[in-house]
Amino acid sequence: MGKGNVHSDINPDGTRRTLKNRHVQMIAMGGMIGTGLFLGAGSTISKTGPSILFIYAIIGVVFFLMMRAIGEMLYASPQEHTFVAFITKYLGLPAGLFAGWSYWLGILLSGIAELTAISVYVKYWFPSWNSAVIQLVFLIILVAVNVLTARVFGSAEFWFALIKIVAILALIIIGLIMIFVGFKDPNGETASFSNLTNHFQFFPHGVHTFIGSIPMVFFAFLSMELVSITIGETQNPRHVLKKAVNQTVYRILLFYIGALTIIMSISRWTTFSPQSSPFVLVFKLAGIPAAATVINFVVITSAASSINSLIFSSGRHLYQLSIETHSKVLNPVGKISKETGVPRNAILVSGACLLFAPIISSIPAIQSAFEFISAASSDLYLFVYVLVMFSLLKYKKSPDYLPNGFKMPWSKVTAPLDIIAFGLIFLTLFFNPNDVIPAIGAVIWLVVFGGFCLLRYHGEKPAHEL
Repeated sequence: MGKGNVHSDINPDGTRRTLKNRHVQMIAMGGMIGTGLFLGAGSTISKTGPSILFIYAIIGVVFFLMMRAIGEMLYASPQEHTFVAFITKYLGLPAGLFAGWSYWLGILLSGIAELTAISVYVKYWFPSWNSAVIQLVFLIILVAVNVLTARVFGSAEFWFALIKIVAILALIIIGLIMIFVGFKDPNGETASFSNLTNHFQFFPHGVHTFIGSIPMVFFAFLSMELVSITIGETQNPRHVLKKAVNQTVYRILLFYIGALTIIMSISRWTTFSPQSSPFVLVFKLAGIPAAATVINFVVITSAASSINSLIFSSGRHLYQLSIETHSKVLNPVGKISKETGVPRNAILVSGACLLFAPIISSIPAIQSAFEFISAASSDLYLFVYVLVMFSLLKYKKSPDYLPNGFKMPWSKVTAPLDIIAFGLIFLTLFFNPNDVIPAIGAVIWLVVFGGFCLLRYHGEKPAHEL
């Protein structure tokens, strides 16, 4: 069934299938939980109140369908290292290079942002420490983890993810206890599920604000697809893939909808501040004096987890780009280390690019420009996701199609609906003043760089197919 030697521990290109099921399942869970949930939930709650749960549910379905689309193609070709390979394969080299470079750039900018933020979290405890030194130490450690073997990366990510999951489960369990015992907050409000419906308004601050909150939820789910990049180096990939993708719905229900439901049940949503973490507030109300310290530790591990995964992903994407492009400059990063079975050079180059973090954080003018570029690159993910869905539709008509594979449900309807949904999400960027200029920047990138890829590589095949 399908192509690729999926039962061997070594892929044809030399990479090794050293990741186990427990690694991938934990990466799948941890990859869905970013620092935004711990720190930014107060902002989303303050904008729309309980109706934010509907936004999480709808966008969660959109992402689940995209994961099923990636899953269907990966099930047919589990030896591929990134989903961008399918864009190249089914939509052509220009689309693949546009998606690959755009996604790689987005990964790097996200990594720089996380690395910059991690020094802020560490300085919560050690304010006199130098930010650049903190960032360099974390970067060196996490790059070292990635250049060893995929299994070392998986083990590190397993423990990072476990800490995040334990924090959320602790919040849910403590919150449920507070609800069932009728806990009262300092304002005399009783913890109850009725707080979700008392004086409920779907648009408490207007339709414009409600729509403007959609990008915030989208960015919370961003990079959920990173788990698919581990499949090419996973033992028994088809079995692991189906489990990791299918459980996406339950994880969305538990980690996002479940956690936010508990938070808004403990106190009325109007009591939460957009500047403070609701996790800290709940733990403080529960009588945990070191709540802020605990959440700061969780946030540091969450940021380290994100950087770890981003280094893994960026290395695989740069490796993929090197074997697709005709540029001799990229030849050195298109090699797999014989000792470790990982694209070591691609990982080291991607890691070196993250060295811009200390420079950016020390020069205010550059930092301001970086915030714009970072936001614009995040918007580019929408274009890449749309290309993924078009790739699925092309795959369905290709000789690679597996009629008995891991099929996306009702793809003739759901794939076009997902494309429309991503388009509508992009339009919602224009309802938030902070997102308008980056969205325009993303459109300019699409036209300029996308146009360059189309003109330069039209009709050409990837280098490894020549």
